[in-house]
Amino acid sequence: MYIAMNRFKVRPEEQEAFKSRWLDREVYLKTVPGFVAFHLLKGPDRDDHVLYASHTIWRSHAAFEAWTRSEPFRAAHAGAGSGRSLTLTHPEFEGFDVLQEITVDHDVAPAGR
Repeated sequence: MYIAMNRFKVRPEEQEAFKSRWLDREVYLKTVPGFVAFHLLKGPDRDDHVLYASHTIWRSHAAFEAWTRSEPFRAAHAGAGSGRSLTLTHPEFEGFDVLQEITVDHDVAPAGR
C-alpha cells in the first residue's frame, strides 16, 4: 500500500472557500485502478493558517504513479492554480510506503461473547 498526502496552509478567512473547492468538485478517483480511499483532513489552527491535508490510499506506489499520468488525473487537476489563492504556500506533497496496517475485523465478535 502507498499513502499520498498533500498539506495545505489555508488562510483562516479562506476556509469555507477551500472546503467548497474540495467538497463540490467532480471526483475521478473511484474510476482509477488501485485506488483504495480518500480523506480530506482538517488539522490545527495556527496564527496565520489552518492546516488541511488530502490523504489518498493506493494499493501500490505504482498505482499512484499511474494515476498521476492518467487522463482522470489531468481532468481532476484541470482548474488547479486558477482563481484566487486560498493558501499561504503551494501544497506540500508527502508520500509513504505502508510498512504495517492494523484494522478492525467487524465480522468477528469480541472475546467473551
